[in-house]
Amino acid sequence: MDELTAVNLTDRTQIEGLTLRLYNPEAAEWSIYWANSRTGAIGTPQKGHFVNGRGEFFDRDVFDGKPVIVRYVWTGGSTPVPHFEQAFSADDGKTWETNWITDQTRRTDKAGGET
Repeated sequence: MDELTAVNLTDRTQIEGLTLRLYNPEAAEWSIYWANSRTGAIGTPQKGHFVNGRGEFFDRDVFDGKPVIVRYVWTGGSTPVPHFEQAFSADDGKTWETNWITDQTRRTDKAGGET
């Protein structure tokens, strides 16, 4: 699980949320759940797998009243700076528009372990 606080640089609005990641060993599949303080609800999970250090996760959603496929891509998971990208596809996965990119920094607690 991780927590996120981010500021939209265009309109200075703040986003607060968290992700919960669950692994299903029988399906060898991860589910990533997102919740934010604006809606106060957990959405349907992104589901996917890691292959050779790259994780791809997919779900269907609605954006601006139109159905889209949402894709999360995680790389660098074993490094101090994991990389995340979110993209939408309005044409059933033929093309993707990346709309969120983060390079995250692992934080250590006072005892020296990762949090």
